[in-house]
Amino acid sequence: MACAGLLEGVTRVLVRQGRPGGKRMTITKLTEQQIAVRLEHLADWSEMNGAIQRTYQFNNFLESMAFVNRVADHAEDVQHHPDIMIRWNKVTLTLSTHDAGGITEKDFDFAKFADGAE
Repeated sequence: MACAGLLEGVTRVLVRQGRPGGKRMTITKLTEQQIAVRLEHLADWSEMNGAIQRTYQFNNFLESMAFVNRVADHAEDVQHHPDIMIRWNKVTLTLSTHDAGGITEKDFDFAKFADGAE
């Protein structure tokens, strides 16, 4: 898409509700090059349609759900929520920062957490 290229590197300033004093937080959408460099350090993650994604495989459904619960707890703690697809022994996480219109450092931080929670 031609428009997607125009939006690379766009910074949006957001006022987050629930933060003391309505504190402003700057979220910067990463460029394709920045994303590629970060993906080199995350095994099994890939970029797909403006998001990063990984599928985890477990021994059974209960292990899959235990992982999803750890991810959900973390998502609530950091107020950053991945899309989660659950199959019997597989869980796919898809991360993007909707407020920034693409992939940000928050997504890579969450991916690192998820890899450690596996």
